[in-house]
Amino acid sequence: MNTDDASKDVDDWVTGDEPATGPQLSYLHTLAREANEAVPEELSKAEASRMIERFQQESPRTAADDKPPPHTG
Repeated sequence: MNTDDASKDVDDWVTGDEPATGPQLSYLHTLAREANEAVPEELSKAEASRMIERFQQESPRTAADDKPPPHTG
């Protein structure tokens, strides 16, 4: 397996147009609930992946660690 496959752009996924998987939808609904956002009824794998990435970047729980630590003084 080529390690580049994991970082392939979702627009290049061969199966991107297939319906989102159960695990994708489960995780997406968890993130959406935390963000107080709605999830459309029918999503493709690629659409679900994009939404997951957006919610992860916006969530304080899953966002990248580029934020300074909270001030505890």
